[in-house]
Amino acid sequence: MFRLIQTRRVLAVAAAVLATSGAVTHAAGTTVPCEPAASTTPAVETTEATLGPAVIDPGDDGDYAPSIDPATFVDQVDNPYLPMAPGTRWVYESGDGSERIEVEVLDERKDIMGISATVVRDTVYIDGVIAEDTYDWFAQDAEGTVWYLGEATQDFDECGQPTGDHGSFEYGVDGALPGIVMPATPEVGFAYRQEFYAGEAEDLGEIIEVGVTRSIELGDYDDVVVTRDWNPLDPEVIEEKSYARGVGMIFEEHVRGGDETVELVEFTPGG
Repeated sequence: MFRLIQTRRVLAVAAAVLATSGAVTHAAGTTVPCEPAASTTPAVETTEATLGPAVIDPGDDGDYAPSIDPATFVDQVDNPYLPMAPGTRWVYESGDGSERIEVEVLDERKDIMGISATVVRDTVYIDGVIAEDTYDWFAQDAEGTVWYLGEATQDFDECGQPTGDHGSFEYGVDGALPGIVMPATPEVGFAYRQEFYAGEAEDLGEIIEVGVTRSIELGDYDDVVVTRDWNPLDPEVIEEKSYARGVGMIFEEHVRGGDETVELVEFTPGG
C-alpha cells in the first residue's frame, strides 16, 4: 500500500547493490562498517516515444484540475476499503521474503491547504536494512472518497544512510495536486489519478473488480476490490492491488514488468 509502487523503482537497484556490499545498518539498530557500492544501473530517460499507449486513461486529456473544497472534508478516514483509524498497522512481506513494509496510522494531523490530513508512516526494509521511510498524508471527503495529499519520503542506500527525497510532494506546493486512492463507491471501469506532481508523482489507478474473494496466508477475504495501478514515468510496470473490506490492501502483484508480490502478514486495527 501507499509507497509500494514507487518503492519498487528504488528497491530493484538497492537489492542488487546490497548483494555486493559489506556490512550494513540493520532494522534492529546494529551498525557495522559498510562501503556503499557504486551503482552500475544506467539512467533511463523517459520520453513520449518510450511511453507507448496509456494503460490507464483518467479521462482528463492531460488537463488535471480537481475541484477541492476543504469544507467538504471530514476528520476521519473510514472508507471500508481503506480504513485509517489512529493505531491501525499493516505489515507486508515480499514473496521472496527479502522485503518488509511496515505501515502505521499515526495519532498526528497535518494541515494541507486548509485540509486536516491523517498522517501515515510507511517504512520499507530490504534484508533488514532500511530502504525508505515515508510520511503519507490522506484525507476523506464527506462522500467517503479517500484523497492522497502528498508525502515526505527519505531514501536510503544499501548501508542504511539517507540519500535523498525523490518522489516527495505536497498539495499546493510547486503545482502539486492531490489524487484519489479509494473512491467512496468503487465501480469497475472507474479510472483516476492517485497523485500529480509533474515528473515526480504521476500514479494512476483503475477499478477492475469488485465483490470478489481473495485468499492469502493470513485468511480468506470476501468483498474485495481490485485495482490496476500504472505510472507513465515507469511505463513497463503494471500492478494489481486487492483491498479487503475492513482491512485495506491485502495483496499486490506485478502483472507486467516483473513477477514480484507483496502480501499482508500482520494487521492490527486501530480505534
